[in-house]
Amino acid sequence: MIYLLLLLVPLLGAFISWYIRSNLRRPRILPLFGIAHFILTLTALSLRPAPAFSGWIALDPLGMVVLLSISTLYLACSLYAAGYLPSRHERSNQVLCFGTLLCLSAMTLVTLAHHLGLLWVAMESTTLSMAPLIYFNRNARSIEATWKYMIICSVGIALALLGLFFLAYATLVAGKEATLLLEPLIAGARNLSSVWLNAAFIFLLVGFGTKMGLAPLHTWKPDAYGEAPGLVGALLAGGLVNCALLGVIRVYQICMASGDIRFYQRTLVGMGLLSMAFAAVFMLRQSDFKRMLAYSSVEHVGILVIALGVGKGALWGALFHVINNGLTKGVLFLAAGNIHRSYGTKNADRVRGLLQRLPLSGGLFLAGFFAITGSPPFSPFLSEFALITGIFGAGHPLVASLLLLFLAVIFMGMANTVLPMMMGSAPREAGRVVGYRDQFFTVAPPLALMGVILLLGVWQPAPLRRLLTDAARLLEAGL
Repeated sequence: MIYLLLLLVPLLGAFISWYIRSNLRRPRILPLFGIAHFILTLTALSLRPAPAFSGWIALDPLGMVVLLSISTLYLACSLYAAGYLPSRHERSNQVLCFGTLLCLSAMTLVTLAHHLGLLWVAMESTTLSMAPLIYFNRNARSIEATWKYMIICSVGIALALLGLFFLAYATLVAGKEATLLLEPLIAGARNLSSVWLNAAFIFLLVGFGTKMGLAPLHTWKPDAYGEAPGLVGALLAGGLVNCALLGVIRVYQICMASGDIRFYQRTLVGMGLLSMAFAAVFMLRQSDFKRMLAYSSVEHVGILVIALGVGKGALWGALFHVINNGLTKGVLFLAAGNIHRSYGTKNADRVRGLLQRLPLSGGLFLAGFFAITGSPPFSPFLSEFALITGIFGAGHPLVASLLLLFLAVIFMGMANTVLPMMMGSAPREAGRVVGYRDQFFTVAPPLALMGVILLLGVWQPAPLRRLLTDAARLLEAGL
């Protein structure tokens, strides 16, 4: 029953929002269903329900970590939308309200799906439901970003479908009944055809990696993140990225259980380092602060994939970083939305005196910068420290050293963009929206997220630590 509620409650909210005619009242629906979904998520995490629908639907610790991150982030975004969308009265928010709730249901299905075919359908649903939201501003650049997102991610998800065909065929070659159910695939992984399993891994990594934004598959990301409204960017960076990562993790579980893991590990580490290198290069002279956040996302998916490739002690830190990165991206994108709204530009060279003009949003953006770059006492520092320590402990000092080098370069690149925005006085001509200032509903949600990030940096609740430990053990089981 809890599974159906998790999926159907956001769908119900989506259809209710569609039939509300008032552009001012419609956004108020989002917090109601965001709160309902968050309560259902906490209930599911406490009950740990048994698998349903012949094992197609289940909630294991890995799915719980991603579901908790998504539900928390969506709750903050829904509260933010209640303050942001009424100020955008020149645009209809019907599609945006409908699409965010529809996407929440699809992302939830990704976390629950233990049949890889169902997971693929859910992943494609997130692509289709999110694409119209990128076009919210309805200008030439937003439609270009939407088409890039649709075409590149659709090609990627099509390649992932081929990977699923190869995976099913690997079971036939091994003389087994073809299946895409996760548990039987893991149990029989050692008997699968290594040739077809390797092919499946490559196609699925490319497919889901495109959705994650792993370099060099990330080309849609800067445009989509740069042109989408802040709350949509937060859902892209903190929600859809985690869903795609979970898809990679499901493939990782099968491949790690096959026994010969060196090919998979080296590929993941190589892709992760390449992503961080791309992010470091493009971050050095980035003048668009929203595109800067896109390259920060490329960096962090690289970090997560490196940790997966190394395995062992790095896995706990990686899973903790899934939550921390998602919530911190929420802070940055929501604050960036406020900054863009006030200054009327994404060009960092034209944003000055931010702490004077928008003290709360500017302060949150600055704090988010320090958090996302792994500065104490914020929780990303702990998760990055744990995974880097795990990489050193696993006997990969070169990988850890390169990771630290890229982190240092990225910190300097982001600082070169962010810190000048804070200083000086706001130019008089800045801002197309005259008199736009921080408001409660556009500041309180990212402030609450930042409070969670700071709290997790100094103290992690025992249930969360147990959940992360259980999830890490589930991944370690195949090593």
